[in-house]
Amino acid sequence: MFSDLLWLDAPSGARLAYHHQTAETAARGIVLICHGLAEHSRRYQQFAAALSTQGYHVYAHDHRGHGETTAPDATLGLFARRDGVAKVISDVMAMRDLAIENHPGLPVILFGHSMGGLIALNVAAEHPQVFRALTIWNSNFNPGPAGRFAEGVLYLEQMLKGSDVPSLILPKATFAAWGRAIPGHRTAFDWLSHDPREVDAYIADPLCGFDASVSMWRDIFRLTFAGAAPERLARLPQRLPVYLVGGGQDPATNKGREIRWLGQRMLDVGMTDVETTVYDNLRHETLNEIGREKATTDFLTWLGNLGP
Repeated sequence: MFSDLLWLDAPSGARLAYHHQTAETAARGIVLICHGLAEHSRRYQQFAAALSTQGYHVYAHDHRGHGETTAPDATLGLFARRDGVAKVISDVMAMRDLAIENHPGLPVILFGHSMGGLIALNVAAEHPQVFRALTIWNSNFNPGPAGRFAEGVLYLEQMLKGSDVPSLILPKATFAAWGRAIPGHRTAFDWLSHDPREVDAYIADPLCGFDASVSMWRDIFRLTFAGAAPERLARLPQRLPVYLVGGGQDPATNKGREIRWLGQRMLDVGMTDVETTVYDNLRHETLNEIGREKATTDFLTWLGNLGP
């Protein structure tokens, strides 16, 4: 089971809320989890339990502007009033430093889902020698011209009404549009999962589904376009093991196509150990889907093959 809520005072000024799952067998490594937009770390408890049975310590924290993490410059839906990208990356590194202090000598695998994948890839590019492996699930680094147009819209919103208020346009262009893309949808959040219990739990959770600020959306696009830039990918070790996961029915990643795009992008800059898996029948939240067991088992198999 996840630990009770723990706290870390990070150098960025945030008081990071986090959970820790202790390895149940001889420790093989540490998995550091970066959650997605408008959710929080506690939702990864089932995944952490599966990892712990195979010898992995798990750390999962709430990013700035999410969950129960607090910071003077980060209310719900806001990374920071300034330098949000740098601060959210710094917070991940603070969690990594805590983990290796608690478990010296163990390799660290960095995991990110959706927005968390955007963060994770940028963290790995900023600190290319400190992670044993990288795994990104359900992240879209290729929004194309629509993404650049969205950046322009966000700039106008900031000029007209400020950066710390919710965006009126981006939720409609993302969450709402993805919800409408599901034929016969029961709720606006069916794009997350086929499992109605998971969808209903998300909707009922007061720490899920909130509208992000103009500032946070602008930071998210900074992470998106910076993360997959060839010069940034080239900073990663060529032999860094990378495991990419997507869903063939996920509208947020163009039905998994953007996961495959990222994998090819990595290969194009000379990376040699990139594995991409798209599960045809899964939507956005692979770990909360009907069929999550196979996805988890496949990931554990990949972890087991990493070696020392």
